[in-house]
Amino acid sequence: MAKGIIIREAHFPGRAQIDTYGNGGFRFADMSHRGSLMLLPSGVHGWDLAEGDVLTVLSLQRVLDDAAQIEFLLVGTGKDLVRIPNDVKEALRAAGIGSDPMSTGAAVRTYNVMLAEERAVAAVLMAV
Repeated sequence: MAKGIIIREAHFPGRAQIDTYGNGGFRFADMSHRGSLMLLPSGVHGWDLAEGDVLTVLSLQRVLDDAAQIEFLLVGTGKDLVRIPNDVKEALRAAGIGSDPMSTGAAVRTYNVMLAEERAVAAVLMAV
């Protein structure tokens, strides 16, 4: 007998370009995801932050855990550009990761180009 719906942590085990974004989510690898995303060398992960939430070191812990494989982090902050807090910028810098905030749309486009160039890039994208 079925035990009901099982909810698992959103994770795609690989790197994938973002095909589309908007309406509160993203499409990639013939799948769709509602909510924000972390695009890391270890895969695509669902992310708890939403547009307007404050970026913290804790919210980027998975990025910091993968720091050895990441040279640059794109931070998609939603519809508008929001600065990365100084403590977060410093934690990324200490881990050897350069970072740049931009609107989510700009981050998606930049990520796709850098991924196609096989660069050591990661992105965190707040859904719009």
